[in-house]
Amino acid sequence: MKVQVLNKQGVDTGRSITLSTDIFGIEPNDHAIYLDVKQYMANQRQGTHKTKDRTEISRSTRKVFRQKGTGGARHGSLKSGIYVGGARIHGPRPRDYSFKLNKKLKRLARVSALSYKAKENQIFVIEDFNMTTPKTSEFVAMLKALNINGRSLFVTPDTDKNIYLSGRNIVGNTVMRAADINTYEVLKAHSLILTESSISKIEETNKK
Repeated sequence: MKVQVLNKQGVDTGRSITLSTDIFGIEPNDHAIYLDVKQYMANQRQGTHKTKDRTEISRSTRKVFRQKGTGGARHGSLKSGIYVGGARIHGPRPRDYSFKLNKKLKRLARVSALSYKAKENQIFVIEDFNMTTPKTSEFVAMLKALNINGRSLFVTPDTDKNIYLSGRNIVGNTVMRAADINTYEVLKAHSLILTESSISKIEETNKK
């Protein structure tokens, strides 16, 4: 698959780059995508939810009323969960929501997400550039020149502090290294903006 290379001003440079069919042209596996996104979102959960059970409630342990003869159920303490201010019955406890997925399945999910973006013509390739200082207005101008609407994921080959600082405050835009991209971020973005050098990094990271 060939994609035209644009510059920062959104003008066609007259060059094109061929995207690997092993990365950007496979038949997407929806179930692999589902599992990878599920794992990503589960890993974001802190799992610190907690309610008090009756051993942690500070209330009187005096017997509420006599055991027999009331016609009602027996109660031994105001700590019971059926009383206002009592404990929570079967409440949430701290837990770890993360789970394991095989590396090959995660790679298949990433490649499937990239292939979806390629099929939907949502991949833009721009020539490499440098920013001497962080400048958000310059980054915004570039997105407008590329006619980017909605969420976008900007991929750099390596850590570039100036580009990262320029793009991080733009609502709906994410800047990531090629080695760090994941299925969730690729699918969440409406447009995938790749610098020329980042493509080889993506292909190297996701090769079989």
